Amino acid sequence: MKQNKKPAVFYCCALLLGLMSFRLCALESDSEQPITIDSNTATYDDVTATSIYTGNVISIQGSIRVNSDKLVVYFVDGDAEKLVFTGNKAKFKQTPSEGAEDITGEALTGEFYPKKNLLILINDATVWQGNATYSSNLIEYDIKTSLVKAGEKSTDSKRVHVILKPKAKEQQPMSEKSTLKDTKK
Repeated sequence: MKQNKKPAVFYCCALLLGLMSFRLCALESDSEQPITIDSNTATYDDVTATSIYTGNVISIQGSIRVNSDKLVVYFVDGDAEKLVFTGNKAKFKQTPSEGAEDITGEALTGEFYPKKNLLILINDATVWQGNATYSSNLIEYDIKTSLVKAGEKSTDSKRVHVILKPKAKEQQPMSEKSTLKDTKK
């Protein structure tokens, strides 16, 4: 007896399409935009070439927005090399491309490397886009390509949790429902 492989092929294709939706190209202009930071307090230490921002910190670069309790910026030759944000779940959001759904995420700690277009979420990290959710203790997010990598290759004890929800079915308008009932009499 021959088994019908069409449902299995369909689900595999749907899974791949869901995962590929995380690989949309980011807005090209994001990496070329300045980083603006608003906070309750700010300090700069010229000796260590760091600045520290605390209290309702909002940092924005193009379509990328990060909200955190604290942000430490490390400078090398006057350029922001690394930004470390922490908080009671620091949150980020980015519009990957015109008309695409935003990618959002949160973690207890985040490291942003502007020159590498790399955001690393550490400790209780989650990233969402559309119907897909990735959760792990370590998530790397390439901001330019919107590529998400979750988990650590060095250990099997720290697992990645992925949820791919089906798209919601569109409801029929009331006039169509009543027409369908009338024709069945």
